[in-house]
Amino acid sequence: MDTFLPEAVNTWGFTVVGSPVSLVAAYLVIVNLIALLMMWSDKRRSKKDGARRISEKALFLSAILGGSVGAILGMRLFHHKTRHWYFRYGIPAILVVQLALAGWLWLR
Repeated sequence: MDTFLPEAVNTWGFTVVGSPVSLVAAYLVIVNLIALLMMWSDKRRSKKDGARRISEKALFLSAILGGSVGAILGMRLFHHKTRHWYFRYGIPAILVVQLALAGWLWLR
């Protein structure tokens, strides 16, 4: 497998757009922010009678897609879903698996 290495260009725009590491980092920032906002929004909705809630599947999906750090932060900051064992242990387990996969890909 060939590694993509962009040509050295002295513009900031090319570095952000052309580097796969920068694209992955930008993706992770966005997904984690979305996961954090989903936890915040669901916590707010949980306090209102009859408000439409965000499904637990959607919260887990945001973590699986790379937003596990944002989901953990949201759980801690907003004290949301911390009584559910499958959130308390499941979201950190997803993070551990993601870190192990990233380490394996990095060393490959």
